[in-house]
This record gives sequence, C-alpha cells and structure tokens, in this order.
Amino acid sequence: MEFKITTLEDWQKVTDEILPRIKHPLLLLKGNLGAGKTTFTQFLLKKLGSHDDVSSPTYTLVNEYHTPKGNIFHFDLYRLENEEEVYNIGIEEYLDNAFLCIIEWPEVYEDELKDLPHHTLSIINTGGERVINFS
Repeated sequence: MEFKITTLEDWQKVTDEILPRIKHPLLLLKGNLGAGKTTFTQFLLKKLGSHDDVSSPTYTLVNEYHTPKGNIFHFDLYRLENEEEVYNIGIEEYLDNAFLCIIEWPEVYEDELKDLPHHTLSIINTGGERVINFS
C-alpha cells in the first residue's frame, strides 16, 4: 500500500488508512533522518486516543505512551550498534507487554524481529513529497 504526502494534513489521511490495517503488535518504521517517522507516530498515537506528548526517543531509546487499548512503546535504535545493545535495553520485555511496539531504525535488530509478525512502514523523502509504503 503506497501513499504520497505533501502537506501535514496528509499524515492524518495516511494514519486513517493504515490504523485499521495494523493487525500485529509490532510496527517497524524505516526512513532517512527527517523523513517523518516520529511525525507519523504522533498522528498514530493521537488517533489511538493517547493524550501523551509524543517525541522522538533518540536519546532515551524508548518512550512509553498510554492509550485506551494499552501501552505503546516507541523505540529509536539509531544510536545502537549491535543486537546485544538492543537486547540489553530489555526489548523482549517491552515486546511481550505492549499493545503496540513502534521501532524506528530497526535495521540493527531486524534479524531478531524477522520471524515475529509485524508491519513495516517505509518513508522516502524525495524533497517535494514523501512516499510511504506500508506492508
């Protein structure tokens, strides 16, 4: 499923389309710096009924948000260098105890996640627009 975004309002439309299709408790977000991974997460959490302030977990590595459906954990693995560092933050416990885990920059841990049911959202920033692919 592909979307094109040119305005901030388009993020809401994308979220409205994607949310009913999320069937797995794991969402991998891929894209270059500034592509819109955290922006998508902000719109998604709002649509799920969260009143929390959503921000990038770049330095905290994981943020926890509350929704009526359950806790959501938002990871940013950009600064981690290997699977062991990801394991050491307790990712398995988060994965087992969440309504949804959203992982930005999942590549460092992707081999460990490949057998888990998940969705992937890729964002390509072409300058004038963003192209989003959801699977």
